Amino acid sequence: MTENTIAVEHVGAQHLITEPPVRDTGAAATLRRSARRRKGLKGLGFHAFVLALTVVILYPAVWMFLSAFKPSSDIIGEVNPIPTDWTLDNFTKALSGIGGVSFWTFFGNSLILAVLSVIGIVLSATVSAYAFSRIEFPGRNIWFGLMIGTLLLPFHVVIIPQYIIFNNLGMVNTFWPLLLGKFLASEAFFVFLMVQFMRNLPRELDEAARIDGAGHVRIFRSIMLPLMRPPIITASIFAFIWSWNDFLGPLLYLKKPDLYSLPIALRLYVDQTSVSDYGAQMAMAVLALVPVLLFFIVFQRYIVDGVATQGLKG
Repeated sequence: MTENTIAVEHVGAQHLITEPPVRDTGAAATLRRSARRRKGLKGLGFHAFVLALTVVILYPAVWMFLSAFKPSSDIIGEVNPIPTDWTLDNFTKALSGIGGVSFWTFFGNSLILAVLSVIGIVLSATVSAYAFSRIEFPGRNIWFGLMIGTLLLPFHVVIIPQYIIFNNLGMVNTFWPLLLGKFLASEAFFVFLMVQFMRNLPRELDEAARIDGAGHVRIFRSIMLPLMRPPIITASIFAFIWSWNDFLGPLLYLKKPDLYSLPIALRLYVDQTSVSDYGAQMAMAVLALVPVLLFFIVFQRYIVDGVATQGLKG
């Protein structure tokens, strides 16, 4: 290689190194600014839509809360949801009760139904889920399919047969019709939830326990239950909220006012034959909503964890 060739290559290398970078043209910068503007407008439109949807969804709850501080005469037909005359008389009337029954009686009935529903569902659903997922018995898949099929059966279809059965057993005007099915694993949704979780647990845990001489009861109590904390908490939260808000079941089977739950007690404030006390009804609705709202706020992260773990493999 000659000296001239080396010099030429050296000059070319310097030219490549010292050559200034190509600057963006004005058209490219304009396109980028336009893209950023479109992206910003899309984000603004999305947030505006979500905000409007939130207002529509929360408006009934806000209206109910504000109406609890209005006089009863200002609730119906009033356009402005904000009270002009704030009052706490509605809460005083709600806490004093109605029909000779105090508010705390209604509250206690709802609490009894909700707590016992949680206990019954957790006990029956966990045992049934262990049987379907861990025990081999004839017709297991058929019975599991029939149980899942009950999810497609509307509750209104079985209302009359169930009422006839409980009436013949003398269980009307008691809590038994509302609780008995919870202890007999009739809630297929919770059984299915726990079966799906338990099937993802490794079977090596069962085999190791059997080698140590453990039976099904020991495996279920010492191994499965501690690992099933997420679905158990999730089922407990849903069972509590559903039982607390249940209206149709207590309406069918509870005829005595001292057995009414809070959703049924709200109906007493509306009388078609006399003056209805809408203010006290709104106040009691707010008081009935507070425990469920607090319950959900405290345990909402467990709902997310419990649902998220259903997609994990053990």
